[in-house]
Amino acid sequence: VTTPAEAAGFVRRARAAGIAQVGVMVEVPAAALRAAELLREVDFLSIGTNDLAQYTFAADRQHPALADLLDPRQPALLGLIEACAAAGREAGKPVGVCGEAAGDPAVAPLLVGLGVTSLSMAPSCVPLVREALAGLTLEECRELAREALA
Repeated sequence: VTTPAEAAGFVRRARAAGIAQVGVMVEVPAAALRAAELLREVDFLSIGTNDLAQYTFAADRQHPALADLLDPRQPALLGLIEACAAAGREAGKPVGVCGEAAGDPAVAPLLVGLGVTSLSMAPSCVPLVREALAGLTLEECRELAREALA
């Protein structure tokens, strides 16, 4: 889903199928930049950081020479995540992150500091992410996020 119109159409079809809570994946910059409008249509957003990074930096995920552009700590990517989280706060709706970035104990505190409300990861990642987050306050996570954005 890229546009609010696509989101609205998806929500209509999902609700007609009996789905009560309907959200969309944010995987392209256009969707991240229009997060507030998307949230007028859906109940939540889930950010797919791998795809969002690939499309933000026009960097093929399979090309090893471009790996540094796909690092989830890239400030431009974090800025798009922050924009989605801010839109979620404004709308009173959750914004999560799924995938490798959410399961990385070095990145999870940044995501929390940006305002992401949930992290979806492989079960094997939970203990290390839990430990990383348990050692920090929310304000410390916010400070780490501010530093990473800079």
